[in-house]
Amino acid sequence: MMTPLLDDYMALRRAAGFQLRVQEVHLRNFVKFATERGEAFVRTQTALDWAALAPSAGQRGSRLDVVRIFARFARIEDSRHEVPPVGVFSSRRLPYRPFIFTANQIRSVLEYAARLPPAGSLRPWTYCTLFSLLAVTGMRISEALALRFDDITPDGLLIRKTKFQKSRLVPLHPTTQAGLDRYLRRRRHFGGDDDHVFISLRYRPPHYATVLATFLQAVRDIGLHPGPGQRGPRLHDLRHSWAVSALEASPLGHDQVNQHVLGVSTYLGHAKLASTYVYLHTTPHLLADIAARCERVAGGVGP
Repeated sequence: MMTPLLDDYMALRRAAGFQLRVQEVHLRNFVKFATERGEAFVRTQTALDWAALAPSAGQRGSRLDVVRIFARFARIEDSRHEVPPVGVFSSRRLPYRPFIFTANQIRSVLEYAARLPPAGSLRPWTYCTLFSLLAVTGMRISEALALRFDDITPDGLLIRKTKFQKSRLVPLHPTTQAGLDRYLRRRRHFGGDDDHVFISLRYRPPHYATVLATFLQAVRDIGLHPGPGQRGPRLHDLRHSWAVSALEASPLGHDQVNQHVLGVSTYLGHAKLASTYVYLHTTPHLLADIAARCERVAGGVGP
């Protein structure tokens, strides 16, 4: 009984502009967990038991928060739904430090993707091209999965309204364009009525959760991830790695760095420059330049 209610909840939140991709994965897992217990309403104990399956305190707190918000919505429809309490699990998290891929590590991920089964299918081409595109453009995974044939233009990829309802054009390096063209020839050969650039073996866009699981399996199998419950590379870290690489290409000097950060921020589709400046802590030579400037100002020497 909770699945139709969850569908209504997701439709309402997305109509308000929220993406909620990860939250939807969690909620569908919770609904499945509750249904297997024979429950048709949100129960506090069930929510606690499900959240407790997460490997860390922060993840347990996040899971319960997601269910709590959904439960508030559900209770408006039927008072038999229970709203889990606040503060059962600690929501305190250690600051996340992005995993910055080296060129060789990215190559290993792509080589793994190129060997994915079944042999002779589009799947290895899909994942190898998808991960490549994320690594060399810094796109969000949601943006890549939403790409359609009409979004591929002579000037680059048209990223239509996604996060923050912003659209932008992402220029492609000639080598990236050539790789995408090779994939598209095979993609069109396999056909299907769906016009999404990336499709699964069922000729539909791959599910977000499936892509995450495939990437996680890749980084574990090639030895980049320590294992379940441990911190390791995330799919989003391909975007982080691109951003850091782009910032490292900035010429030294306050004005040049500011201009470069603005360009990177626009390319990434950030709503605020602060979202781009956070990458500076992983670019030692730029951070050193900023520190030296601060010391000059503090010493009264000027910028």
